[in-house]
Amino acid sequence: MQPRWQRIADEIRDQIRSGQLTTGDMLPSYRLLGEQHSTSYGTIRMAMAVLRTEGWIEGEPGVGVRVREDHPA
Repeated sequence: MQPRWQRIADEIRDQIRSGQLTTGDMLPSYRLLGEQHSTSYGTIRMAMAVLRTEGWIEGEPGVGVRVREDHPA
């Protein structure tokens, strides 16, 4: 069984691949994602770190996290 952070990262990655989330779209806040997935801030942070490292998302302090223009899909 995959860790929860990996399942969340997979779900967001799939949303980007399918076009449900597109370039420039803002992702929900970490707090809201935690509520949606019934998990902790740390778990969401780990999922976001993986997606950021893979090039799917980018964050801007005070603004939020969005889908990168040059994401791998």
